[in-house]
Amino acid sequence: MRPENQNSVSQFLLLGLPIPPGQQGVFFTLFLGMYLTTVLGNLLIILLIRLDSHLHTPMYFFLSHLAFSDISLSSVTVPTMLMNMQTQQQSISYQNATINISINDSASKDVENKEP
Repeated sequence: MRPENQNSVSQFLLLGLPIPPGQQGVFFTLFLGMYLTTVLGNLLIILLIRLDSHLHTPMYFFLSHLAFSDISLSSVTVPTMLMNMQTQQQSISYQNATINISINDSASKDVENKEP
């Protein structure tokens, strides 16, 4: 094979949301607020289930694992999206894309396996 015919992928382009440049701060604040609400709410659910002995039943055990899975899934993609919004970078490296896909895949399979 000739060297000029070999291609390699080093980055993926992120098309994302078409946000006008003047509204980047508003959308960044909105998505950051939703992310923090999700993480803090799920941490509160996990903490309350662990602290109250009346909630040590199978239903709440499942709910705490679901809350942990929600934290894991949202913590994979949202911080990357927020960073890309701030830096105006519209690409992600091949390695980071592979890591994000594998973490999302393993976390979603974890949720699927726990459903009754």
